[in-house]
Amino acid sequence: MSTRQFALVDANSFYVSCERVFDPSLEGVPVVVLSNNDGCAVARSPEAKALGIQMGEPWFKLAPRAKEWGLIQRSSNYELYGDLSSRFMTLLGRYSYRQEVYSVDESFLILDGPPEELVATGRDIRFTVARNTGLPVCVGIGPTKTLAKFANRIAKQNPWMDGVCDLDTMPATQVEAIMGRVPVTGIWGIAGRLGKRLNALGIFTIKDLRDADPVLIRKKFNVVVQRTVLELRGIPCIELETTRADKKQTIFSRSFSTPVTSVEEMHQVLSLYAQSAAVRLARDKQVAKIMTVFAGTSHFNERASSFPSVTVKLPTATADPVLLTKAAVGALDGELIEGIPYARAGVMLTGLSPAGAEPTFDEFVTVHERREIGDLMGRIKDKYGSTSIGLGAAGMLKPPDWTMSRKHQSPRYTTEWAELPIVRAS
Repeated sequence: MSTRQFALVDANSFYVSCERVFDPSLEGVPVVVLSNNDGCAVARSPEAKALGIQMGEPWFKLAPRAKEWGLIQRSSNYELYGDLSSRFMTLLGRYSYRQEVYSVDESFLILDGPPEELVATGRDIRFTVARNTGLPVCVGIGPTKTLAKFANRIAKQNPWMDGVCDLDTMPATQVEAIMGRVPVTGIWGIAGRLGKRLNALGIFTIKDLRDADPVLIRKKFNVVVQRTVLELRGIPCIELETTRADKKQTIFSRSFSTPVTSVEEMHQVLSLYAQSAAVRLARDKQVAKIMTVFAGTSHFNERASSFPSVTVKLPTATADPVLLTKAAVGALDGELIEGIPYARAGVMLTGLSPAGAEPTFDEFVTVHERREIGDLMGRIKDKYGSTSIGLGAAGMLKPPDWTMSRKHQSPRYTTEWAELPIVRAS
């Protein structure tokens, strides 16, 4: 038996758990965290799930019964969630020489050792994360990434495991029985539509997929699904992506709380988004060659429809916030219509590559890149807040009317000096 194992560490109901870290009154009560502009439920506590509240359910449908249920709502507090996620991932990095930050609340690790030792490591991870961040996590351990995901699911659904499941410590017959009960859509990478196509071939459970002919699966679907079959058999086919340089694109897009109706305001929006995208590039030590800029009206507004989208090739691969801002504002020149109520906009950067990977003549390196303005802006925003600095139209003294509405937002306890929690001793 190989001692090299994959571990998936996943924070439970991450957004809700972040809210509970600084507000213990939310423990044991139904809580939902809402999407942009307080639209839909994007995170639910176990108590909210027990009420039958579905992911994506609109708040206006839940609001009339909120008092009856004792349901508490919170606006998305991305600053808090992002900071706690960073602390969480930093802690996990202490346990492995290889780590993949898979999402804001999930991380894969490579662990070595016999099963009993790995279970002990999993329990230590849970204790350390809870002690240092207050977040509850579960740990799934298996010989492949897909099986580690599956083990994490088992750990979450079986409280007696105390949040840690290593498949090698379970009897093979028990693992077989669970695979035979869980629908095929319960495994990583198999969504609803793909699940229906698999059902048409008589594949209804995870066990059915594991036992399917991998050659036939590749012929009927693709190599990705074939890899899932092999991974379910314990054959590693999906390695860790341990660097952010693996990213193929970065995007900054938001819906507006109130429509943007003037070209001048849209220039302000695009300036802010381009600079935010530039900060992300600087943090990931990447540069971009291609920019796509888009805007759009509400799909429900039949009388005013406009969906301009323009892709431009940048003069050179860059992370310069000044150059990116000019490109974003100029891209939609002549495409925007004065008076049209735009509901959203975004800036997407593609053709990414590691900064410095390709030699560039000094003549093509802007003064802002040489001075690393993008990285500097990121560090200032981290220290003094997201609105503390901006270039040109994005240098706003106060948030404009179109910024995202978050009427039920909790304080940004860890990223804003004015909102730090206050502890009083009695």
